[in-house]
Amino acid sequence: MPKRRRRPGAALAILIALCTFLSGCGKDDPQNDPQTGVKKAEVVRVPADAATISAAVDQVAEGGLVLVAPGTYREQVLLDVPDVTLRGEDRNGVVITGEGTRTAGVIAIADGVRIENLSVTDSLLYGVLVTGTHDGDTVLTPAQTGYDQFDPERFPPLQRFRVDHVTATNNGLYGIYAFNTQHGVITDSWASGSADSGYYVGQCRDCDIVVSGNVASRNAVGFENANASDSLTIVGNRFSDNRVGLTLTSNYQEAFVPQRANVVIGNVISDNAEPRSPAQADGGFGIGVGIAGGQDNLLRRNRITGNPTAAVVLNSSEDVPSLRNRLDRNSYAGNGVDLANVSRAAYPARGTCLSGAGVDVLTLLPQGLGLRCTTGADPATDRVPGPAAPEGLAFLDVPKPGTLPSLPLDATIPAPLPATIRHPDPKRATVPPADLLADLGRG
Repeated sequence: MPKRRRRPGAALAILIALCTFLSGCGKDDPQNDPQTGVKKAEVVRVPADAATISAAVDQVAEGGLVLVAPGTYREQVLLDVPDVTLRGEDRNGVVITGEGTRTAGVIAIADGVRIENLSVTDSLLYGVLVTGTHDGDTVLTPAQTGYDQFDPERFPPLQRFRVDHVTATNNGLYGIYAFNTQHGVITDSWASGSADSGYYVGQCRDCDIVVSGNVASRNAVGFENANASDSLTIVGNRFSDNRVGLTLTSNYQEAFVPQRANVVIGNVISDNAEPRSPAQADGGFGIGVGIAGGQDNLLRRNRITGNPTAAVVLNSSEDVPSLRNRLDRNSYAGNGVDLANVSRAAYPARGTCLSGAGVDVLTLLPQGLGLRCTTGADPATDRVPGPAAPEGLAFLDVPKPGTLPSLPLDATIPAPLPATIRHPDPKRATVPPADLLADLGRG
C-alpha cells in the first residue's frame, strides 16, 4: 500500500466572516440572546425569514432549527450555535455550492450540531467539516496547516454531531470530514469526487462514532481514518468504485499515534479501480482495504471483492507497524490477491489473524500470512502487482450521482443528540449482499 502523503505545509487559518445581518428574525418562539440581547428564534426558514443560510444561523437560538427551502446557496456556512439542526427540505434540491472558489460548504464547530438532508458541492477542501479545532471564529483546518499536532488540551474535541442524508460531491479533498470529535454519527450519505477521501474520521481517542449506511464512489479513497481509535464502528456501508476502498492509518502529522481498535463489519468494499476519479496522491489503485500502521482492528463479515490489486494490504507507516489486526469471516472473490504484506522489513506486520471458512484457499503474499495469527512475516514485496493507475480526473470533473433518497419534510425541532452512541454488536454482523446500496445514485 502506498505511504500516506504529506499535506501542504503552509500554516494558514480560515477566517470565517460572520454575517451581521440580524433583522427579520424567524417568527417562531423568539428568545433573547444572553450575550447580545438580540432576538433569537427557535425556527428560522430560508429564504422566508433569512435570505441566506449564514444569516439564518445568526438568527437561530441554541437548540433551534434552520430549515432551508430548495435552491442553490452560494456561500460557506459556519455552524457555531450549540445543538442547532441545519436541515434541507429536499436533499437533492437544497444545494450549497463553493463554486470552485470557497474552502468548504458547511463547517460545524459547536457541540450537538445536526446537518441533514442537503447537498454540498464544488468546494476547494471540504464538503462538510465537523471539528473541535478552532479558536472562536477562526477555524484551523488540518489540510491547510500541514496536519500539525494540535494540542488536545487547547482544542478539546467537539461533542455530539450527526450528519444524515447529506450528498457531498466534487469537493477538493474531502466529502464529509470529522476531525477532533467524539460521540457522532455519519449515516445514509453519499460522497464522490474527493481527491483525498469521501469520508474521513481523524484524531480522536474514545471516538464513540458510528459510520453507517453510506456510499463512497469515484473518490481517491472511499473512507479514511488517521489516528481515530477506540469505539469507531464502520458498518453497512458501500465503498465501491473508488481507487482505494478504505484505509486505517497511523500518521505522525496528527495526534494520537497509533491508530487502533476500529470495528469494520458488514460493508461492501468492491471494484475499487475506478478511472473516473481523482488520482490518489501516492498512486494507490485497485485496493479494497489498506492498513498502514493500524493496530488491533477487527474486520468481520465484509464483502471484499473485485479489487484487482488486492483485497487487503498491510503496510507500515514510517516506524509504526501494523499489529494484531483480525480478518474474520470476510467474503473474498475476484481480487488480485486477497491479503498482502508490503510493510517495511524493519517494521513488519505482526499478529495478523485470518479466520473463517475458506481461508485456506485465499491468495496470500507471502504464503501463510495470517493463517496462524502470524507473529511476524517478512514482506512479500514492496509492491503488489496490479493494474497501473490511470490518470486522475480533476475533482470538479467527476460525474455527479443521480437523485438520492430524501428525508420527509419535517419542520419539528429534534431533541438534543445523545451523550453516547449505540454501536452494533460485531458478533451479530452478517456478510451483506453484493448489491448493498448499489441502486443509489443511478439517476
